[in-house]
Formats: sequence, structure tokens, C-alpha cells
Amino acid sequence: MHAPAPAFEAKIVPPTELGARVARLARPLVFTNGCFDILHRGHVTYLAQARALGATMLVALNSDASVKRLGKGDERPVNALSDRLAVMAALESVSLVTWFDEDTPLSRILDCRPDILVKGGDWPVEKIVGNGEVTRWGGLVVSIPFLHEKSTTALLEKIRRL
Repeated sequence: MHAPAPAFEAKIVPPTELGARVARLARPLVFTNGCFDILHRGHVTYLAQARALGATMLVALNSDASVKRLGKGDERPVNALSDRLAVMAALESVSLVTWFDEDTPLSRILDCRPDILVKGGDWPVEKIVGNGEVTRWGGLVVSIPFLHEKSTTALLEKIRRL
């Protein structure tokens, strides 16, 4: 007997299909992005807080090549894009997940025209990519302060010391 594919995998959307899938989502739509390489409490808290700002949430992940260009280290990302997409899609707070290969998520932001654009507290609103565009079409841009000071980089350093 074969077990069915997990239902969360239906939340993974290639960029080429994003427009059609986003059109079926309830508004207001929240958009956020990042590497989300090794999920930790800081990530899931942030994602739940971001999702609470709207009716649905789209998360765009940096592709593996995009993560490497961020200069986080030669071993990053630890988890390949396909694995990061699956883990992200499995989260209750996430409605859809996609990816981008560019250095910024601007193309995905323009593809889905979110009502609310969100990043973590280390990003001042004026520095958030897509701020100008989202504001021009009447959307809101939010920087959510961190409740838990966690980072994947710090977690990896701790593991290396063990």
C-alpha cells in the first residue's frame, strides 16, 4: 500500500505558476522571504506573527545559488531548496511557498502584489526590498521585532563547537 503524498506539498508553487495560484488566495495577502535554511524558534515565531497580519501568506525562498551569493559561508545553504520548500510548506502559517534565483525577491513581489510586505526586525522598513512598490499600490510594509534572538549562523557555530 502506498501512502499519499503529503497535502502540504500542494503549497509549493513554481514561480511560473505563481500568478494563477495567488489569485485564488484570500486577501489581505502577506508576503515574506528569506533563506530559512535551518528552521528554529525565531523563524516559526516570526512566520506566525507575519501570517497573523493577513488572511493568507506567501513565503519566497532564496534559491541555493541566491543563498551562496549572500556570503553566509561556503557550506550554506545546509539544506537544499527542495528540502527547505517542503519544510516551509508544512508550516500551518504558510499558505503558499515559492522561490527566487535573483539577489532580491522583487520579481516575486511584483508577481503577487501583496497587501502586506513583512521582514524581520533586523530590516528597517525603508531598506526592505519592495517597500516603494508595495507602498505605491496602497500596501503596508512591516518590520517585525524579534521575540527570540536566534540565528541559523549562531546555531551552526554552536554545532561546530560540540
